[in-house]
Amino acid sequence: MVFIGIFVGGSKVVHFNRLEAFSDADDDEMSDLSSSCPTFPDCGFKLPNSGVVLSCLDCFLRDGSLYNFDYGVSPSVFVTRVRGGTCTTAASDPPEMIIHRAMYLLQNGFGHYNVFLNNCEDFALYCKTGLLTADRRGGGSSGQASSIIGAPLAALLSSPLKLLIPSPVGVATLTAGMYCMNRYATDIGVRSDVVKVAVENLAEKLGYGKSHGRVIIEHRSLNRGTAR
Repeated sequence: MVFIGIFVGGSKVVHFNRLEAFSDADDDEMSDLSSSCPTFPDCGFKLPNSGVVLSCLDCFLRDGSLYNFDYGVSPSVFVTRVRGGTCTTAASDPPEMIIHRAMYLLQNGFGHYNVFLNNCEDFALYCKTGLLTADRRGGGSSGQASSIIGAPLAALLSSPLKLLIPSPVGVATLTAGMYCMNRYATDIGVRSDVVKVAVENLAEKLGYGKSHGRVIIEHRSLNRGTAR
């Protein structure tokens, strides 16, 4: 699993709480995460009943490796990335808009975590592009979730064709091709069911409450980059 967040400068990352994906982590567990950071007192900051967390880069990585998520890639590049959750054809918005969305959602939340419909990649994709699937019941925008669903689906769809393709190599090639096609068709940059949603209207759009007005954390590092 790849965990994805928004770098907001000052060695800080805003991300959708990955602990909620695998456990029933509560506020006490997140407090332990905050107190365990020797460098930044505000590392692990989150509001009650919110899965959006501010962490320092070291605590976010937790000995993992750091990679950039690529935006605005061509379709040919996209389909060559076998692993989902590494790129999208959708273009990124300007850094100041991205950071505004991330800091606003830190204060107001991003709804309930769902590994298929509303995960850390959905959060980061929204912050970077402002795009949201119009019908959330039809699936989120996560490339990782699409890969999880797409691989067995491709294998299933190719099964009836095995009689027509006696070579194992041919079957494998067909399955891989269908897998890539499924990933591309569900990419947020090419889907027809996505809409641009202002972050102030996001709560009502996702159906978890009303918008809360202004952001109360002021962030001054807009020129520090937003590599995700």
